[in-house]
Amino acid sequence: INILPAKELDDKIYGIINISVANIRTKPENSAELATQALLGTPLKVYKKKGGWFLVQTPDDYIGWLDDDGFCSVNKKQIDEYKNCEKIIVANNYGVSFSERDEKSIPVSDIVAGDILKFVNDDGSFTGVEYPDGRLAYIPSNNVQDYSNWLKQLTVTQDKLVDDAKSMMGLPYLWGGTSIKGVDCSGFTKTIYFLNGVMLPRDASQQVNVGELIDTKNGFDNLQPGDLLFFGTKETETKKEKVVHVGMYIGNKEFIHSSGMVRINSLDSTKENFSEYRFRTFIRAKRILSSLEKNGVKLLSTHLFN
Repeated sequence: INILPAKELDDKIYGIINISVANIRTKPENSAELATQALLGTPLKVYKKKGGWFLVQTPDDYIGWLDDDGFCSVNKKQIDEYKNCEKIIVANNYGVSFSERDEKSIPVSDIVAGDILKFVNDDGSFTGVEYPDGRLAYIPSNNVQDYSNWLKQLTVTQDKLVDDAKSMMGLPYLWGGTSIKGVDCSGFTKTIYFLNGVMLPRDASQQVNVGELIDTKNGFDNLQPGDLLFFGTKETETKKEKVVHVGMYIGNKEFIHSSGMVRINSLDSTKENFSEYRFRTFIRAKRILSSLEKNGVKLLSTHLFN
C-alpha cells in the first residue's frame, strides 16, 4: 500500500501550470495517450513522482501524468498565496506575452483563452504579469481582464455560449484536447462552459450525469441553445448504455461539436448538414444553465481556486 502524496515530494504537494497548455497523459511517458489538458495558471494537487513525471489532479478531479516542464511544484504556503493574489485571465482565443512593453520584443510565451497569470501592473497599454516560475512578461491590455472582475461580470447566456462555440469553428479535433489548440468532443463543451465561468466534468460519459434532463421523447422542440446533446449506444436487454460523444445545441435543430473538426450539424433530415448518424445515435439532452451550482454543475468562482 502506497500512501499519497508520496514522502519524496516533501512539502511540495501542489503545483501551478506554467505553460499556455499542459498535456496530461495516461502514463508517465511522452508517447502515452493524451488524457486531458490544463491551462496556464491552473492549480494542481501533486501525488507522486516517477522520473521526470508527476501524478497530478486538476480542479475538475481528473488525474494523470504531467512532465516537470509543464508546471511548478509549490508548497501549501505558496499555493495559498497564489490563490489569493490578484490575477488576470486571457480573454482572446490566441495571444502572446512579451519580454517588454513592445509587441516587437521577444515573446515570453504563447497564451490562449482561459490562461490565468499573476497581475503585476498595468500602464493602460500593457499589463505586466508574472508566471509561476517567476518569469515577468507583458500582455497587450486589450487581451486580458482582471480575473475577479471577469467572474463578477459573468452572465452565462445562451447567446454567449453559442458565440463562443462558433468562434472555434474549424478547430482541429484532438483526442484529450481541452483548449483552443485542439479539442475532443467533451473538451470542446468543457472549454465553452469554462470560458463562461462553469466547470463541467472532463468526459462525455461524466458530463451526461450533470445538469437537468430535458424531455426529447417527442422530438427536439424542448431544446434550448446551450443544452448538451449526448450520443452513443442506447441500453438494451443485453447491453449497457454507452455515451461516446457530446455536442451543444445552438437552436433551429442544429448543434455544434468537435468531430474531425469543430463543425455544425443538423438533426433535421431536410437540411443539407443533417447528420443521419448523430440523429440515429442520439441518447439524451441535459441543460446546464438551469443547474448552476446544483445537479453536479460547478462554478469557477467556487471551485477553481478553492
